[in-house]
Amino acid sequence: MNIQIRSFTQEDVGQMIQIWNNIVEEGISFPQMEYLNEKSGYEFFNSQSFTGVAVNQDNNDIAGLYILHPNNVGRCGHISNASYAVKQGVRGCHIGEKLVIDCMEKAKELGFRILQFNAVVNTNYSALHLYEKLGFIKLGVIPEGFLMKDGTYQDIVPHYYRL
Repeated sequence: MNIQIRSFTQEDVGQMIQIWNNIVEEGISFPQMEYLNEKSGYEFFNSQSFTGVAVNQDNNDIAGLYILHPNNVGRCGHISNASYAVKQGVRGCHIGEKLVIDCMEKAKELGFRILQFNAVVNTNYSALHLYEKLGFIKLGVIPEGFLMKDGTYQDIVPHYYRL
C-alpha cells in the first residue's frame, strides 16, 4: 500500500465521515458519542488547526485521518492534541504510525511545543505500543476515565511528547 498524507479536501469528507463514525460506533476509543454528517463533518474537520488524510495512492481511497488542534488556550495554547482514525480492513498496516509521525511534524511546524493525548484507553494496546515506540511519555492513569460503549469504565493513560 502506497500511502501519502496530505491536507483534507471537501471531496474527502464523505470517506472521512465513514471512518470517523465507525470509530464512534465501536465505542472503545473516541470520547465522541455523536455521529458526523456531511455538514457537521466538514465544519468539524475544517475547524481544526490541521486535518490530514492518509490516501492509498493505489486506489485513491482514504485509509485514515487525523485532527490536530490546541489542547487548551492562552498560556497552555502551545500544547496540541490530536485524534487518529484508521479505516477498518487496513488496520495493522502501519497507517496509524504514519499518521502520528506526520502529525508530530505538522504540530511542530504550526508552532506547538508539546503533543498531548488526554484519553488513551488502557485497552487500546496498539495505540499504547505505538506511542511507547515513538517516545511518548505516560503521565499516569486516570481510573475509570473512559465510558465504553457497553457501559463499563476503563482507565485512561494520558501521554505527551516534547516536539
